[in-house]
Amino acid sequence: MRKNKGWKLAAGVVALSLAAVACGGSDSSSTDSSAPADCETTTSVKLQLQWFTQAQFAGYFAAVDQGFYAAQCLDVSILEGGVDIVPQQQLADGAVDFALSWVPKALASREAGANIVDIAQIFQRSGTLQVSFKDKGITSPADFAGKNIGNWGYGNEFEIFAALTKAGLDPAADVTLVQQQFDMAALLAGDIDAAEAMTYNEYAQVLEAIDPATGKQYTADDFNVVSYEDEGVGMLQDAIWASGERIASDAAYKDTATKFVAASIQGWAFCRDNAQACADIVVSKGSKLGASHQLWQMNEVNKLIWPASGGAGMIDAAAWDRSAKLAQETKNLEGSTVLTAAPDAEAYTNDIVTAALAILDGLGVDTKGSSFAPIDVTLNEAGA
Repeated sequence: MRKNKGWKLAAGVVALSLAAVACGGSDSSSTDSSAPADCETTTSVKLQLQWFTQAQFAGYFAAVDQGFYAAQCLDVSILEGGVDIVPQQQLADGAVDFALSWVPKALASREAGANIVDIAQIFQRSGTLQVSFKDKGITSPADFAGKNIGNWGYGNEFEIFAALTKAGLDPAADVTLVQQQFDMAALLAGDIDAAEAMTYNEYAQVLEAIDPATGKQYTADDFNVVSYEDEGVGMLQDAIWASGERIASDAAYKDTATKFVAASIQGWAFCRDNAQACADIVVSKGSKLGASHQLWQMNEVNKLIWPASGGAGMIDAAAWDRSAKLAQETKNLEGSTVLTAAPDAEAYTNDIVTAALAILDGLGVDTKGSSFAPIDVTLNEAGA
C-alpha cells in the first residue's frame, strides 16, 4: 500500500459489495468453526483499507468470503483506499468503524488529536525494502550517501529517515531524496539509484519486468536489497485501529470490535493455510494486479504475520516501543521528528485482541501458526 499524489488515479473510496451473507446459513467452504451464529440482529461494520484491493488485505476479504464475519453476526463493508484517503482520519471523523494504518502514521495523527487506538497488530514485522541494481553497490544504508534515493513520501518514508539517521547520514545533505511513483519505473529507467519497495508488492514488480539486455525477466541476482527490518529500523505496519472514545464509552462497540478482530484473524489464518485460495479471492474482487503477483503478495504478507508467538494481532510491547522510539528520534529533511513525545499508554490495548483470541481458541483456530512455512511462487511476466 502506498499513498502518492503523483500517481494519476481516481481517489474516490469504492465500497466493495462485500456484505456478509445472512446469518441463517452459508454455502462457502468454511469449516464448522465458522458456521453462522444464531443471530437475532446483525451489526453493520465499515472497514477502511489503506490502498486498493490487493492481497495485503486478503484476510479481510477472506473473512467475508468464508463467512467468518457472518458467524460473528457482522455485516462488513470493505472500503478501498485511494490517493487522497487517510484511513486513520476517516476513522477519527466517524466515517468508518475501523481502519488499517501503519503505526507511525497513526501515532502522528493521534498526537495531532485523533482519538484512535491500535487494537490488533496484524503485521508483526516490517516489509519495507530499498531495492537497487547490483552495479550501484548499495548493500546497506551507509551506501545511500551521494545517491538518488526514491521514496513515496506521505508517511511511508519514516524508515528511510531512520536508516539514514542510524548510518550517521544527514538526509538533507548526504543523499538526494526523490519522490517516487507507485511503481518501479524510475529504478528500471535508471532515474534513481535505489527504490522504496514492499516485499509483497514493488519488489515483485521488478522481478516481473523484462531485462532489455536479455529479453527475459529479471531475477533476484540482478538486485541488491536493503531490508529495514534487518537493519533494526523497521517500524510496525498494518494494524487495526478503532475509535478510542467508543472503545471507552460504548460497550456494544467494544463487543463488535472483539468480534471483528476475531473474524479478521480467522480470515488471516485461513489465508496462511490457503494462500492460493486467498489470492483467487482477491483477484475475484477486482484487483488491478495479476494472478501470480497476488499469489506472491499473499505469500510475502503471510511472512509478516506468521509465526505469531503470542497469537496473531497481539501487540508486542518491545516492538511497539522500538517503533515509538524511532518515530521520536528520526528527523526528516526539515529536522522535525515524526513524534514529539512518547505515545500515551492508551494508544494501544491488547484487551480486544486477547478476548478475540479466546473466541478463536474456543473454535479450535490456530492463531500462532508456529508451523507456518512459505510456499514457492513463480512470478510471470507483468505479474499475470
